[in-house]
Amino acid sequence: MNIIPTSIPDVLILEPKVFRDSRGFFMESWNRKVFQKLTGIDKEFVQDNRSQSAQNVLRGLHYQIKQPQGKLFSVTRGSVFDVAVDLRKSSSTFGKWVGVELSDENNRQIWIPEGFAHGFLVLSEHADCFYKTTDYYSPENERCLKWNDTDIKINWPINGEPLVSTKDQAGLSFGEAEIFP
Repeated sequence: MNIIPTSIPDVLILEPKVFRDSRGFFMESWNRKVFQKLTGIDKEFVQDNRSQSAQNVLRGLHYQIKQPQGKLFSVTRGSVFDVAVDLRKSSSTFGKWVGVELSDENNRQIWIPEGFAHGFLVLSEHADCFYKTTDYYSPENERCLKWNDTDIKINWPINGEPLVSTKDQAGLSFGEAEIFP
């Protein structure tokens, strides 16, 4: 596994070793010991989630104010532009965002620690996403940051308007959103 730093030091791109031949490929998508050795981070995942979305669907930016979730996010089919926004007031990167393309071709994953809002835009015709979380889903603690907030200024790679759920359309601006200490 190769660890690629991002402009936000706590957000990491994981690039697994992929062994390809005429039959297809094999890769180890998660190994706790290797991750801990390479990053110094030891996390236990308690929940796995899958989603399927059509092109131009934008999900997010989601987070839980209590029971915050660290996420290890990957794409098993298609391609997405994945975004993490730092909502930790004590962080030197508070209010900053990082985005990366994840796909079934590059097999990259992104580690997003607790204290971040997370979202993604589907770039391909369809995308199947898989992610592990460090805490359980807690609907009463779920919050949503507005995907097109004018203070955050995420440069989403889309022409026109994305397909956004009613819940996500009601996301709060950065100035209104609950944040982490």
